[in-house]
Amino acid sequence: MEDTAPVLEMIGVTKEFPGVLALDDVTFRVRPGTVHALMGENGAGKSTLMKCLFGIYRMDAGKITLGGKECRFNSAADAMRAGVSMIHQELSNVPERSVAQNLWLGREPLNGLHLVDHRKMSEDTRDLLRSLKYEFDPGARMSGLSISQQQGCEIARAVSYNASIVVMDEPTSSLTENEVAHLFEIIRDLRQKGVAIIYISHKMEEIFQIADVVTVMRDGKVIGTYPVTEIDNSKLISLMVGRDITHRFPPVESVIGEVCLQVKNLSALNPRSFKDISFELRRGEILGLGGLVGAQRTELVESVFGIRAVASGEVLVNGSPLRKLTPLNAINAGIGLVTEDRRSTGIFPLLDITVNTTIPSLGKYRNRVGLLDHRRLTEVAKNQNEQLRTKTPSMATMIQNLSGGNQQKVILSRWLMTLPDILIMDEPTRGIDVGAKYEIYTIMAELVNQGKAIIMVSSEMPELIGMSHRVLVLCEGRLTGALAKKDATQEEIMRYATKFIKEFV
Repeated sequence: MEDTAPVLEMIGVTKEFPGVLALDDVTFRVRPGTVHALMGENGAGKSTLMKCLFGIYRMDAGKITLGGKECRFNSAADAMRAGVSMIHQELSNVPERSVAQNLWLGREPLNGLHLVDHRKMSEDTRDLLRSLKYEFDPGARMSGLSISQQQGCEIARAVSYNASIVVMDEPTSSLTENEVAHLFEIIRDLRQKGVAIIYISHKMEEIFQIADVVTVMRDGKVIGTYPVTEIDNSKLISLMVGRDITHRFPPVESVIGEVCLQVKNLSALNPRSFKDISFELRRGEILGLGGLVGAQRTELVESVFGIRAVASGEVLVNGSPLRKLTPLNAINAGIGLVTEDRRSTGIFPLLDITVNTTIPSLGKYRNRVGLLDHRRLTEVAKNQNEQLRTKTPSMATMIQNLSGGNQQKVILSRWLMTLPDILIMDEPTRGIDVGAKYEIYTIMAELVNQGKAIIMVSSEMPELIGMSHRVLVLCEGRLTGALAKKDATQEEIMRYATKFIKEFV
């Protein structure tokens, strides 16, 4: 494979944003018929490099060659016409249109009257999905599909271009284990057909399963390119973060105190959701909440916070019941919620870091005439983000311009400004790199050392086991297992996550 001429060369690519050198003289080569992993911490420059390739960003310097011919794309459409397709981390479908309409958007087949040939479009969609072993109805509305099914449509759309290069940016972030295995079958099939796959993921185990070559970036530069057979997990982490992380999780040595939260016989208003859930949370404790997709973990914690209506049950904070479950009452009782989907329900993308940090605390920062004290707001928000080591050019930077890990730190800063005793964290490290993950874990350890309590929902088994004092397991909306740390193995968690058990100790 080393003797094969590269299908893609990006040579001397430089890209600068105000105050940030995002790419610094980057050279990146990809050969046909290979899966080339692109690794690095959030902010390392991976996505910026791919957006330069895909015509979303214009390079300040450098050149791109495809098949030995120099080219420059002014738009994503130019890139796709040249044989480059991309599966973005964030879904970009049209919710109220059908699967077929989404797959062929902007390139619909036309009949002799130059009108959209809906029958052919449906047949082509059915053939494409069948070839990828997807069982979607071409006429189904996109908004009616699950997130993993929508991700499957994104994959199908990328494949439909018959591209010579397919960029996959965190393609498994919303997929189950079986769906990941299915995706890997598709990738292997594409590789056999000579397609080059550029694979971006923060999940280390995926890289060693599917990649042939790994390129590591750090601080806008390429650190090195290695055959996957010549690198191991520890070396890869060290190259990415620039230091050794000898332990994946920091020690959590907090003192477990009295009960601060009680959930009693809580049932969702939706009969298909969770039912009759009871548990307790203690000060100084990280309580893990595990289960498979559809277990209703997010629905449960959002109901505790008051976002979703419940049919019955109660929530008590420090022994006092919350008379009405609403987000405002939860915040006033000392509860904060870091939501699962950072982009959709966490950040305000077009607002700056100060506003994103202070938005639930604005009432505390009014001056004598009742107006917001902006100087004090900015100062307090800055101090809080500095404590969490948020990396940003300034507090006036729009949060959408930060890396995922730094966005997560801003959200944590937001809730810490409300002085919560209880913090609910739903998938706290989803979509962030290993270095940023360790920093989030360290913050969590510091919080429980201060006597605060955390409920952590996680789909990552090592994270669930490594950070939790206890693990509760849900299956189909029922609480099926409660495991002490010493008993919380992958096998035990999966046993409770896959089989409904009426009684357990």
